[in-house]
Amino acid sequence: MKMKVMIDDQVYIVDVEDIHTRPVVAVVEGQRYEIWPEEAQDMASKQVQPSVQLVSVPEPLMTADSTSRAGADQLPNQVVAPLPGVILAVLVKEGDQVARGQELCTLEAMKMKNAIKSNREGVVKSVAVNVGDQVNHGQILMTFTE
Repeated sequence: MKMKVMIDDQVYIVDVEDIHTRPVVAVVEGQRYEIWPEEAQDMASKQVQPSVQLVSVPEPLMTADSTSRAGADQLPNQVVAPLPGVILAVLVKEGDQVARGQELCTLEAMKMKNAIKSNREGVVKSVAVNVGDQVNHGQILMTFTE
C-alpha cells in the first residue's frame, strides 16, 4: 500500500507492506524500515498525547565501507543510541531477563518518541543511562551478559 506522508512540509511516498504484521515494513525513498507501532491495549494503559506515535528506530544497514561509529564499535551484547536525543524512560534494570523485540527504553529525538527495543534475548548486565540523560549517536545505552 502506497501513501503520502507529510513531515515538516515535505511530502514522502511511503510503500507499506502488510500493516497487520509486526513489525510493519515501510520503504521510504528506497530505505527499508521496520516499525513497531504500539498495540491498542498497550496504548490504553499509557498516558500518551494523541498526536504522538511511538515507533521503534530501525537498526542501520551497514555496508562494507561503512564507517559508522555505532556499527564499527558496537558489540553484539550492546544496545546503542541509533540517533542523538534525550532518554524519556528506562524500562529495564540490571539483572532483568528480556526477550527479542521487548522495549528497553524510550528516546526522544526531534520531538518524536522512539522505542528502543532489544534485538536479542538475554539478561541485562548494565544500564548506562538514566531518565533525562542526553545521549549521542552510537552511545552505549545498555549491555547484556554474554
